[in-house]
Amino acid sequence: MKKYGEIKKLSFEKLTGIFQKATDNHYLKLYQGYVKKWVEIEVKLLSVDKTLANASFSDFRELKVEQSFTSNAIVLHEAYFDILGGTGKPEGKILEALDKDFDSFEKWFEDFKALALPTRGWAILGYDFNDGTLKNFIMDAHNLYAVCGTAPILVLDMYEHAYFSDFGTDKKAYIETFFANLNWAMINQKYERLTKV
Repeated sequence: MKKYGEIKKLSFEKLTGIFQKATDNHYLKLYQGYVKKWVEIEVKLLSVDKTLANASFSDFRELKVEQSFTSNAIVLHEAYFDILGGTGKPEGKILEALDKDFDSFEKWFEDFKALALPTRGWAILGYDFNDGTLKNFIMDAHNLYAVCGTAPILVLDMYEHAYFSDFGTDKKAYIETFFANLNWAMINQKYERLTKV
């Protein structure tokens, strides 16, 4: 199992018609930067003065807040990159689950695309351990609006850095191209692993 301080390799070499420039910058600078920042925060937490901790401001509080931001940034970016590099053709048991929880794959797809457009950060299909269902939800920042008891399965980065250099303001084209490059075998594998937990 990979630890937070380790950089995970990409599972693909090239994507079809999709933001290669943005993906290179995204992976090499942003994602790897979060991994390095995680290590830095962990080191600082070893020596921070916890006796000064308070709600208004303290080094300990700020480090813990940024720890949540950075750890989620790592998890979400890895979940995003992990599911790219496929043909975009849906497959697996997850399709049955989407049919059950959203009435049909098409209704889920419509809901997810609608969800992605107003999102400032992340559009996520997550598995909810609380009731054993799939749900779509928004996280406008790495540590904002997280739903407790859920695990991300399909993650779409809607921060501008993920698409702007290749698509400009055309979010719809970015979303369509993202879906055309999804690795549904990997998505299904994540779903099956989570439902066995």
